[in-house]
Amino acid sequence: MTTPHHPLQNHLLAALPAADFARLLPDLELIAMPLGWAVCESSDHMAYVYFPTTSIVSLLYIMEDGASAEIAVTGNEGLIGVSLFMGSDSTPSRAIVQSAGYGYRLKASALKREFALSGHFYHHALLFTQALMTQISQTAVCNRHHSVDQQLCRWLLMSMDRLRCDELVMTQELIANMLGVRREGVTEAAGKLQAAGLIHYSRGKITVLDRPQLEKRVCECYAVVKKEFDRLLPDHLQTRLVAAAVR
Repeated sequence: MTTPHHPLQNHLLAALPAADFARLLPDLELIAMPLGWAVCESSDHMAYVYFPTTSIVSLLYIMEDGASAEIAVTGNEGLIGVSLFMGSDSTPSRAIVQSAGYGYRLKASALKREFALSGHFYHHALLFTQALMTQISQTAVCNRHHSVDQQLCRWLLMSMDRLRCDELVMTQELIANMLGVRREGVTEAAGKLQAAGLIHYSRGKITVLDRPQLEKRVCECYAVVKKEFDRLLPDHLQTRLVAAAVR
């Protein structure tokens, strides 16, 4: 049975008091977020902020020669469009959907109206931004100091956390673009994990078979980022989500 779509599936929105959420609700628009869709391009004017619910979005930095590398990933824990409330309406990174699903968008004008109130949404959005900065800086460290298979483990675990499932539809070419490595490196790393019985990869679908062992194999970067997100944005929101589903 398909789970009904609801803005409270996004943890940042679910953290809002009822009055704040009710004020935003009329302006939240449900949208499909297909695999590979560019939510925003580098230096583009941003007219909306996006709240993923069942999708995952990668923030990529694109080099002059077309090469790319993922600098952060956002799913149901946060939002896309931090630059809109940090003093700009554009960003140097590109936001691409890495796992298809749905989300909600909010016009920039409605976002700025809410920020002017300096209320709970303002507070939670800034906490998310702090956690996002930790992820970006740790990703830079990881890409410089850790092996491709460790980076792949980190990437898989972060994706699973946001999907709340054990399957991910993703080609090795797209993973290589995300990690900023050659496709052959991803093929070798995925082969090692599959041979060890940690994952199964077939026809663009990755299934995590042994998460505990994947967590033992991953570098320290995954735990550093997860700990910071849990500290700043504790996942104590499920009661509101369940209540909304019941209603």
